[in-house]
Amino acid sequence: MKRRILIAVLFFSIMWLPVTSQTATKIVIGQQPVYNIHRAKEAMVIDGKMDEAAWRNAEVRTFDNFFRLRGSLDKQNTKFRILYDDEKIYLFYQCEDTSLMANETRHDGATHVDDCAEFFCVPIADSAYIHFGFEVNIAKTAFDFVVLWKYLNGRTLFINGYNPEYEVGVTYEGTVNNEKDKDKGWQMEMAIPFTCFNQFNARVKPGTRWAFQAVRQDRNLVSDRFRSTSILFPLFDLKQDVHQPCHFGLMEFLAD
Repeated sequence: MKRRILIAVLFFSIMWLPVTSQTATKIVIGQQPVYNIHRAKEAMVIDGKMDEAAWRNAEVRTFDNFFRLRGSLDKQNTKFRILYDDEKIYLFYQCEDTSLMANETRHDGATHVDDCAEFFCVPIADSAYIHFGFEVNIAKTAFDFVVLWKYLNGRTLFINGYNPEYEVGVTYEGTVNNEKDKDKGWQMEMAIPFTCFNQFNARVKPGTRWAFQAVRQDRNLVSDRFRSTSILFPLFDLKQDVHQPCHFGLMEFLAD
């Protein structure tokens, strides 16, 4: 109940911001690249494996936009898929990784400095002020949040009290936090219910479009918190971080 009240208060606060400020950061739907989301027609088991036939129908994208690189080992391949049904969005990350690392075990901790997957979405039409974040490392430690992006006087706030309920499955080939061996990679599957966005009347139907970004953080040394970052849609200002919703891409929910 407290979480729902908090998010509702944030939403109405944003709606009352000055009109000039809202116009300056409005997402212009239709100008971004589009990812087509197919419907899953079978029950999905969230276990970090692509055993369901539905995944074969999902559009496959790779993360070709890299930054914070120090060497060739920091540029490892990632494949990404999305599906949906009446209740949830399903995400799948396939990540090549020669060194598996994950140290954070606290909820809402610094998962972004581990090997982790991130997903940001904007279920509010035309809004670049608020987006939801789901960030999980390969130890299944989660950091979920709401971002108010440059909402007032250029300030960006992260709200950590969101705490939605969603499922995560992880599999990997290798050993975690062992720099002496060479690993093969990891897979992460997420199932995010649409009820996580009920406060914003985030109903979807064929043709509905949401803005989103998908991110991978890649850490390769236990003793060094440095990590490289790869993303689905490119950043236009590398001096900023990945939370630039005005440059997110779009996902379109298909009828099939």
